[in-house]
Amino acid sequence: MRFDFDPRKSQLLRENPRRGIGFEEAREIFNRPYYFDRRSDVPEQYRAIGWVGQRLYSLVFEIREDKEGEIYHLVTLWKSTREEEELYAENT
Repeated sequence: MRFDFDPRKSQLLRENPRRGIGFEEAREIFNRPYYFDRRSDVPEQYRAIGWVGQRLYSLVFEIREDKEGEIYHLVTLWKSTREEEELYAENT
């Protein structure tokens, strides 16, 4: 998988105590089992819920295309809510 994101936004997420990590770390979600669903139609965005270290996170991303194929553009992330934790547990 290839990823794209705004490095400035990644730094702001890392500094935010409610987020605690940047996009660099969040890519780990795709290395383990994760829950995946569609977040919105316009723009077409998806949500992945999965583990980064010992914590469950939710990540919103878009699937884009370039000359080399698909690239995941990371939009935002947060520590998963209790509802998202239950959704993950029921579906993975």
